[in-house]
Amino acid sequence: MNVVTLKKISEVLGVSVSTVSRALKDHPDISALTKRKVMELAHSLEYEPNINAINLRNKHSMLFGLIVPTISRYFYDSFILSVEEEGRKQGYSLLILQTGENADIEQNSIRICRQNRVAGVFACLSANTVDVEPYLRLKDVNIPVIFFDKVPELEDSIKVTAADAQAASMAADALLAKGKQCILAIFGNNQLSITRRRIASFSNQIALQKGVELFIEHAHNPLEATGLVERYFKKEQKPDAVFCMSDEILTGVMKGLQALHINVPQETGVLALSNGFFPKLYYPEITYVETSGYELGKLAFARMLQLIREEEVEKETTVGACLVEGGSL
Repeated sequence: MNVVTLKKISEVLGVSVSTVSRALKDHPDISALTKRKVMELAHSLEYEPNINAINLRNKHSMLFGLIVPTISRYFYDSFILSVEEEGRKQGYSLLILQTGENADIEQNSIRICRQNRVAGVFACLSANTVDVEPYLRLKDVNIPVIFFDKVPELEDSIKVTAADAQAASMAADALLAKGKQCILAIFGNNQLSITRRRIASFSNQIALQKGVELFIEHAHNPLEATGLVERYFKKEQKPDAVFCMSDEILTGVMKGLQALHINVPQETGVLALSNGFFPKLYYPEITYVETSGYELGKLAFARMLQLIREEEVEKETTVGACLVEGGSL
């Protein structure tokens, strides 16, 4: 199959290559008749511009890179949906790269973004990331980076996050309001700043209520969360509430409770920090504090446009949280 070029169109119409090029760009110096002929022929021949040449000329593409640990319904799919929608409105496309929580794959993903001259990168760190310098070096080739959700503890970086401390505090208040006295709180990877912020806020709020027992545990996946439920609910003193830091942990907790035939909310309450999809899959629906991936995506994209336009950007901004009542407390 022969590739249709500007030269081919110019030869068919008997005009110069520069005339064809300017006609395709709707240049005012080209007559309406010539523009129409060029457009019609380009469409009939299925002409496509040379994206690589355009990228070289513009020094960047109309493409954003998005580096994420995994694509799933746990949170990131709604973030990706939001960024893709906002990007499409502005003529941008999205290059999505999964790291699988692997630092080596993450480094290669950064190289792919650099090689494709992306206009910017949205990055969620993997749990095993120890060196963020490769991200920061993208600035040397005029590629701005927005870190989201799992972000580095660096002042010299642009970050958008859920209101982690607020969300965890709201969750603790909701449990205390129901009079819970023995709470099993399951958090994620303690190496991540997002986990540490949520633990600090949650535990500090619980500590304000005297007499409440709090057991803090960590689960890196649903299977580990299931194992923790089995261990704690086989004890003589069983928790009267389980707090889940994420949707991923929630699915493991619910599997464990169902396997042990623990009734919710009669025998124990359940509350999660969630994007809102998984809590509605259970009966009764799970009470959760919403941390919206979709709204986070809109905020991240707005910040990215500010960076591209070389406007002043706040170093860190957050999306607020809200309590959504279900029947699990």
